[in-house]
Amino acid sequence: MRHAKYGRHLPAFILLFLAKDATYGSALLRQMKDEMPYNFSDGPAVYRALNELEKNDAIIAHWDTSAKGAAKKFYTITDKGMLMLSEFKTELEQRKKNMEFFLNELEKFEDRDKKH
Repeated sequence: MRHAKYGRHLPAFILLFLAKDATYGSALLRQMKDEMPYNFSDGPAVYRALNELEKNDAIIAHWDTSAKGAAKKFYTITDKGMLMLSEFKTELEQRKKNMEFFLNELEKFEDRDKKH
């Protein structure tokens, strides 16, 4: 079974990380890879999601030119982004209940199958 490299909830995870601390795109990607148990995101997907979140005013970005070298885009969550994060929480809680139902029902089925 082939799955997409990243899930539809990538924006929720990005907002979660930005709610903890404003950061650069590359640092965000590194944090996600380091901290998430199953990170299916790649760089291009994260940057596409960041661009979409910025278009939707969920985050704001500015270019940081204070360090030597190339300018870096610095992302900060907005009040609208915090509201979206809350909405994602509600949706994910509902999905979690459905996933728990699925796993419990499958386990019952597998246990029944083992007995026969």
